[in-house]
Amino acid sequence: MGESVSASNLGQVAHDLSLWGLFLQADWVVKLVMLGLLLASIWVWAIVFEKLTTLRRINRAADVFEDRFWSGGSLDTLHQQEGERPTHPLAAVFGAGMREWERSAARPAGSEVSVAGVQMRAERAMNIAIQREMDRLERWMVFLASVGSVGPFVGLFGTVWGIMNSFAAIAGMNNTNLAVVAPGIAEALFATAIGLVAAIPAVLAYNKVSTDLARFAARLEGFAAEFGAILSRQADERA
Repeated sequence: MGESVSASNLGQVAHDLSLWGLFLQADWVVKLVMLGLLLASIWVWAIVFEKLTTLRRINRAADVFEDRFWSGGSLDTLHQQEGERPTHPLAAVFGAGMREWERSAARPAGSEVSVAGVQMRAERAMNIAIQREMDRLERWMVFLASVGSVGPFVGLFGTVWGIMNSFAAIAGMNNTNLAVVAPGIAEALFATAIGLVAAIPAVLAYNKVSTDLARFAARLEGFAAEFGAILSRQADERA
């Protein structure tokens, strides 16, 4: 009979130490911590998927656009087809430069101010477009960085809170048996584990996406510099 009760108790302890059981037994504060970290982890993966998909799409679009740009065709035609209603950042930068060029070209051809200032105004317009596009692409990056840096500490807070509750339960029962101590300690450590599960992918994703964004920003800046040189040569020819 004693062996039967012991086996039953062991089964109950094993059931209580399951992940779902740890969550259900947790204090409401620890539950909030776990739920918050779980939601943050889900949102992190959604952001990562969106960023990687977007970067792949705009890089492919940029490849196609640059092929057309350097093919020797009419820039005015390219502007009408892609620059006026851009669907990707490189086309937006091109459109900003072309719009400024067209405004300058509408001025008298012999005007020294309109010719000398074309490159500066076009570069300024393209730099503004680059900044606007990068701001849009970098949206939610702060969230990734925040989860990566704060997530473990939030989980640690849940751990500390759970251990405090475990010590309080031990003191109230005057019993240091493993069956009494283990669930509370496991529950507390589970909060830290969830914090790490949320933080580690966030840090890795932030580093990966930040590198890809920096590379794409350099690509936009390089294109803007080359396009600015082309506009400058055309302005000199008009002078």
